[in-house]
Amino acid sequence: MIDVELPAGPAATALVRGFAACVASVTEVPVTELPLPDADLAHALGAWRGWLAGHGSGLVPIADPVRVQWAGWWIAVVAEPDVAVLAFGTPPGVVLSPQEPALLGRATADLRIREAYAVASLDPVLRRHSDAADLRGTVEGLAVAVAAEAPMQLVDVAQAGAGRGLDGDRYAVGAGTFSSRAQRRPGYDLTLIAAEVLDEMAAAGQTLDFAGTRRNVLTRGVDVNALVGRRFRIGDVVCEGRRLCEPCVHLDRLSGPGILRPLIHRGGLRADVLTDGEIRLGAPISSV
Repeated sequence: MIDVELPAGPAATALVRGFAACVASVTEVPVTELPLPDADLAHALGAWRGWLAGHGSGLVPIADPVRVQWAGWWIAVVAEPDVAVLAFGTPPGVVLSPQEPALLGRATADLRIREAYAVASLDPVLRRHSDAADLRGTVEGLAVAVAAEAPMQLVDVAQAGAGRGLDGDRYAVGAGTFSSRAQRRPGYDLTLIAAEVLDEMAAAGQTLDFAGTRRNVLTRGVDVNALVGRRFRIGDVVCEGRRLCEPCVHLDRLSGPGILRPLIHRGGLRADVLTDGEIRLGAPISSV
């Protein structure tokens, strides 16, 4: 996403202009390149659908925006005040509010949403990841939490169990906030985040320590995002990257306001643990 200010115009079209700013932000297209009808939101939505279709995407209405759980972009129209906001994460929070900046960081579940739309690709083809790159790094930090929302405890060594995660961590016993109560869910054994991301946040004046990320492994030197869909080794433990560990409003609530947006697509990796073994500080990380 990109920063987009509310385009100039009459008060009567403020909602349309706010919605346009959200579309421009998520598509990373200058708002001046979007159609901006001098009409109500219903007519504007038709114009944007046509414009998005020409770029391989669509604007899909969300039937139940209060309960939606989708780790992607969606645009909500909030009643009283009548404004458009951009939401992200599961559970979702507001990451852009061009008409009402005070709504930034708010959980969408706490807002009166009268309609909402997801910006989605029209092409469902799943592209294969290239395995050409040889990815290498090291473990700079390890942390576990005994229960959901419990403080993260830094450790020097952790025992990993295949299909479970780290001993002493809430997800290894199915007690995490997002643990399935029915069956095992892929990608919930282990979480990683790059130390470089935290360094960049600190340089920008937004300090977040490793424990505050609530991830299990802090890496250094490896492109964590590139491990999605690939097998890799941490010490003598073989893992498989499942998907990005996107931030959510729950993390924002536990670790302080304002961290949801800077961690979008940089919040780390969710991985499965495939073999038993030990992970220590300084252990090498390498793609398999």
